[in-house]
Amino acid sequence: MRHRVKGKILDRKAGPRKALLRNLATSLIIYEKIKTTKAKAKALRPIVEKLITVAKANDLTARRKLLSVLFHPKAVKKSLEVLGPRYQARKGGYLRIINLGRRQGDGAEICQIEFV
Repeated sequence: MRHRVKGKILDRKAGPRKALLRNLATSLIIYEKIKTTKAKAKALRPIVEKLITVAKANDLTARRKLLSVLFHPKAVKKSLEVLGPRYQARKGGYLRIINLGRRQGDGAEICQIEFV
């Protein structure tokens, strides 16, 4: 039974899965919207929402926390200077997932994840 087991495995081992989600989070913060599969978008949403909540503090501790998760310093800078102040008054729900249909090759559900 799967009692209290959080997160999706996404058919990967722990290391590659963590790297995939960190890459997706970095890309989403830099470009503000990306197209990916529905399962990856659902797994990505809580990670990025927690990062934006951390970025709202805009202090040294927040910068170090973001640097430990995001791969690119440009993403850290943008989240602290642009996204943190943008969502300062908002309690949560910074992202939306829009279904785009199915991929031609394998029929996987494709969606766009973007900031509100």
